[in-house]
Parts: sequence; C-alpha cells; structure tokens
Amino acid sequence: MASATSTRLLAPLQLPLKDGVHLVDPPVVLAPMAGITNAAFRMLCREQGAGLFVSEMVTARALLERIPETLRMIEPGAGEWPRSVQLYSVDPHHMGEAVKMIGRENLADHIDMNFGCPVPKVTRKGGGAALPFKRNLFREIVKAAVENAKPYGIPVTVKMRIGIDTDHHTYLEAAKSAADLGVAWVALHARTAQQMYEGKADWSAIKNLVEHLKPTGVPVLGNGDIWSGADGVEMVRQTGCAGVVVGRGCLGRPWLFADLVDAFNGGDKRVLPTLHEVREVMFRHGELIVDYFESEDRGCRDLRKHMAWYLKGFSVHSELRRQFGMVGSLTELRSLLDQLDDQPYPVEIGDKPRGRTSSGRPPTLPDGWLNDPDEMITLDVEDMFSGG
Repeated sequence: MASATSTRLLAPLQLPLKDGVHLVDPPVVLAPMAGITNAAFRMLCREQGAGLFVSEMVTARALLERIPETLRMIEPGAGEWPRSVQLYSVDPHHMGEAVKMIGRENLADHIDMNFGCPVPKVTRKGGGAALPFKRNLFREIVKAAVENAKPYGIPVTVKMRIGIDTDHHTYLEAAKSAADLGVAWVALHARTAQQMYEGKADWSAIKNLVEHLKPTGVPVLGNGDIWSGADGVEMVRQTGCAGVVVGRGCLGRPWLFADLVDAFNGGDKRVLPTLHEVREVMFRHGELIVDYFESEDRGCRDLRKHMAWYLKGFSVHSELRRQFGMVGSLTELRSLLDQLDDQPYPVEIGDKPRGRTSSGRPPTLPDGWLNDPDEMITLDVEDMFSGG
C-alpha cells in the first residue's frame, strides 16, 4: 500500500447526488462492458477498491418495456452505492422517459450515456459512436437526459469516442455541447469507431479535450490502454485528465483496481498476485456469479469466458485449461483450482492487452449518414437488446 509520506496524484471526482456530493475517490471508474460488468463482476472489482462501477449498457426501450433481463442488469449488488447505470438510446423522447422512470422508481443514483459503442449492430442504426456526428440529434438526446434527471438529483455523464474515423472526428464539438447542457463529466475512449480495439489509443486526444473543456469546468476522464496502475498515472501525467476509466484491462484482473488505488495514492508497489491468490479470486467470482444468476449452471457457463483471462501468462497444462473452459459446477471449479501449482505473477504477459482485439474496419452506418451533420434525423427506435 502507499506509504504515509506518499503524495496523492489526483483529487476525488465530484458526483453531485440528490443527498449531497459523492466523492469518487480515487477517480477510477469501471467501464460498462457487455456480458461482463454484471453485479457479480462489479462486486469483485469493488472489493479491490477504487471509485465507481457502471452496469452493462441497457437500452431505454428495453427499460421502458420492463424486459426482465434488462431490469436484472441494473440491479445493484449488496451494498453497491452509488448505483450507476449506463443508458443508450437513439431517440430523445425514449431517453427522457427512461430517465424519468429511473428517477421516479429510484433505480439508480447516476446515469452514464453511451455514445462510444463501435459494434456494427449499434452503429448501423445510427447509435453508439456514430450518433455524435448528427450534432442536433446528439444535443437533443443529452438534453432530454439531463433535464429529466435534474428533478431527481441524478447526475448524467457521457462516454464517447474520438469520432467515426480519421476524417470524421466528433469528440470536441460533442463534448462541448454535452458540457454546456450540464453533464457532470465526459469520458473519452481515445480511439475512433473505425479502430474498434486495435492499435494504440491516442492519448493526445484526451489532452486536447481537457484543454477544450477547461472554460466549462467539466472534468474529462481518459479511457484506453490502461493495463496497470503505472499506465493510469502516465495517462494523467500526459493528458491532465481528472480520472481514468478502465475496461479490458481488468478482465481476469480485478486486482488492477487495487494497483490503480495504490498508484494514485503515490505508492510504487505493484499489486501482483500469485497463482494461488488468483485461484481464490476465481472461486470468489464463481460464487458471486452463481448467486447473481440464481443458477449454478448458468453462472458457471457465464464464468467460462473469464477462465483464459485469469490464467493468461501462467504455466497451466493444456488439458487443465480445457477443463476450466468447460466448468459446470462450483465443486468442479474448486477441484480444478486445487490442481494449480503456485507461481509468481507473469508480469510480462499478464500486463499485455486482453479482451476484445477486433481489427479496425470501416464502420457500418445508415445510408447517407455522413452527408449532413446538421440533419435532425429521426431514427428507428433502438432494438430491445441490452448489454451491447
């Protein structure tokens, strides 16, 4: 942990809730990730420290229709506060009504808005990272969220990408528009939609946005390529951002949050668990996910995708790895974990990128989408799916 003489790198982020200002301390946020950031995974990360943990993305339409799985996705874990939900819509009316529902029924304390998803099934309908290009529609959706959240004291934030591609950057104008409308902060994933998750994030864009929003007083959070506490510190040093958002870096590594906490508190000791320590985190994850789904079968099936991430870089026999990928019960999981020989953490491999590594490709957009950024277009209402 940080020494008594260490120096804190950043002030806490202020999140103005209805009962007073909540300090996100340290200013480290778990990014929403489809199929990942359910209440069980958020609990696992919360136990490592850090500040705010956002649910999987849910669509306004699915929320308004009270789709059972969507309602499950926004349920907080035990003791989870503030309750943070990421909401997505391509329609100002639906966004406003969904926000009113959240406020009226006291379903969340904070709403984050998704304008960064690069997945084709989202962008082909004008949503996610495609939407800020239509500046008037973007403004109306953000306005609907902020104005309808205000009576309930719910702060609204936005997460976006640099733009659609190298020829269509939208982040500076969109972020300024959102800031003027009253969002609490703007988070920037420093890639375009075209890049998907390939290559290096362009941290210089985060620095540009920090400077651009300085006159508004709205903080900027940086996102992209944070694989260690040192990476978080370096992003802040290079960009001047007020906090960081962590996504893929914590897959199979929830202790990344403990590493970030120590680094932001001025410590210099890496949090690097041995394999026997990792196996206990894996079992804890198993218990939490089974409880979350109220089904051992479904919980273990969901857990399978995490196994390779947890074991990345460790020396584990191929047959044992295969069995982890087929685990069907907590008893079986415990048996497999007990067969692992203890090893030090494999820093060189373990700190490398993980999770989505989708190669860049031209984004899928509605016909004629790039013809006129001022067009006040009406889009088909988003699909019922939640989670991305």
